[in-house]
Amino acid sequence: MSSSKTIRSRSIWDDAHAMLEKAKAEGISTVWDRAAEQTPACKFCELGTTCRNCIMGPCRIANRKDGKMRLGVCGADADVIVARNFGRFIAGGAAGHSDHGRDLIETLEAVAEGKAPGYTIRDVAKLRRIAAELGVVDAATRPAHDVAADLVTICYNDFGSRRNALAFLARAPQVRRDLWQRLGMTPRGVDREIAEMMHRTHMGCDNDHTSLLVHAARTALADGWGGSMIGTELSDILFGTPRPRQSTVNLGVLRKDAVNILVHGHNPVVSEMILAATREPAVRQAAQDAGAADINVAGLCCTGNELLMRQGIPMAGNHLMTELAIVTGAADAIVADYQCIMPSLVQIAACYHTRFVTTSPKGRFTGATHVEVHPHNAQERCREIVMFAIDAYTRRDPARVDIPSQPVSIMSGFSNEAILEALGGTPKPLIDAVVAGQIRGFVGIVGCNNPKIRQDSANVTLTRELIRRDIMVLATGCVTTAAGKAGLLVPEAASKAGEGLAAVCRSLGVPPVLHMGSCVDNSRILQLCALLATTLGVDISDLPVGASSPEWYSEKAAAIAMYAVASGIPTHLGLPPNILGSENVTAMALHGLQDVVGAVFMVEPDPVKAADMLEAHIVARRARLGLTS
Repeated sequence: MSSSKTIRSRSIWDDAHAMLEKAKAEGISTVWDRAAEQTPACKFCELGTTCRNCIMGPCRIANRKDGKMRLGVCGADADVIVARNFGRFIAGGAAGHSDHGRDLIETLEAVAEGKAPGYTIRDVAKLRRIAAELGVVDAATRPAHDVAADLVTICYNDFGSRRNALAFLARAPQVRRDLWQRLGMTPRGVDREIAEMMHRTHMGCDNDHTSLLVHAARTALADGWGGSMIGTELSDILFGTPRPRQSTVNLGVLRKDAVNILVHGHNPVVSEMILAATREPAVRQAAQDAGAADINVAGLCCTGNELLMRQGIPMAGNHLMTELAIVTGAADAIVADYQCIMPSLVQIAACYHTRFVTTSPKGRFTGATHVEVHPHNAQERCREIVMFAIDAYTRRDPARVDIPSQPVSIMSGFSNEAILEALGGTPKPLIDAVVAGQIRGFVGIVGCNNPKIRQDSANVTLTRELIRRDIMVLATGCVTTAAGKAGLLVPEAASKAGEGLAAVCRSLGVPPVLHMGSCVDNSRILQLCALLATTLGVDISDLPVGASSPEWYSEKAAAIAMYAVASGIPTHLGLPPNILGSENVTAMALHGLQDVVGAVFMVEPDPVKAADMLEAHIVARRARLGLTS
């Protein structure tokens, strides 16, 4: 295969192709190059049949020549080992998103105590509403900081071990909560479920694959209805609840005449303060003194989504564009917090003038400049980081700058509050559109990129297929950038939807793909499903809804998929998790969970076939509700 064909096979985007050509010419290795070097992959690892949970092994489970299954040293079979590995994978993902939520609790606590200069409570009304929902006394009348302190205590308690259920579980329909209780899936505390998952998978503990998978679901639910939901709601309280706004996307958002700062990771606590620092008159004057026309902040991955939906800050790219953003030669600083940040960025930044700065004690990178940011020092430290970027701008080599595209317009910021506001404060118009068949259903397309799949090909194709079939798409995380670059995040994209969905979009002035936030904000989709189900008096598993992560790669995506299924939402994955080495675990995921939680996993790499599968689930659920297909 020629070099140009190889490059085109890696991504569907022209800006990616241009930067891949530039990277090759400049001798820079990218994620695709390293992925190719890792082939062929270990089959035991792909199947999930390796175990290194103790040092009697490591063990590899396979069929013997006589057709019988080999056992691990301890006697564990493939079912147990696969379920153990999957449970730990889910625990890792739940820990990541939920620890993000904990950081927001700590920030709100610091604000309530007056120990976070520069931070404030931007949505006091939401603070009072959420506090009242969770049982804070006199939340409507007491001083906001006192209410915040009580809310902080409730949220901290959700991470502990003394509760029987998480506070936000009350949002789920009663029938779903009753089901979780019968199954032993009710999440009691975020940290408790994660710790118990690690305990269960220690040698000599839980050696029943069904039991392990039930607790994996419980662990994921603790994330979706606990840690992630806390992270979303407290982010809105601190930084503002998103409302629809215009912005732009792709590498074209970088500017030759400005200091370009790319914020990367997932936590808005840092990126919001970086943005604030760039708006200080003295800092802007420093940039001008250095010869720049302005300071330009743009986003990568989910911390970019956070700024996009609240502040209208443009998105430079998603997961597989992060290296290529540096290759433009125009990135003066990458400011990272944690999650989905490739270590390669440090090496690639060193090939240019780019300053790579880490800010979290949970996200140290060898070779990076580390400036630790906490609520009490964020204002000062973020100002320091912006000055690093201004200094780097003075060392930028104009001859190496290549910004390969023009920005594409997008509309973002569809929080549940914004959606309900557009509908007059009630979900009834949305339900009426579903009953009438104008909107046949909803699918949340979420998550990542994976170099095993041509970048964004599955994300974009699946999105186009679903809206064409009058199925509205709710997008979060890296899918946002994909849908935006494809022109699907503007009201004009109604022309690409089916007649019914297009009519609804035109009447409301919204795109057929609604951007609902970062990957932690999948909790917004859970809450919306719960609201629709409660309004209709049914379970979530009765709704014409589905979920998909066509190009997923991470533990967090697996946890999201698991809590979606456990909540009653059938979920498509473009690649299988590492469970295929167990026929029983695979059968339970693809079929058996239907009779347990009312939803299953679907694995299908072809996005058109995936659309067929999701549509079939939606048609079946519409029929159960007495609606036409």
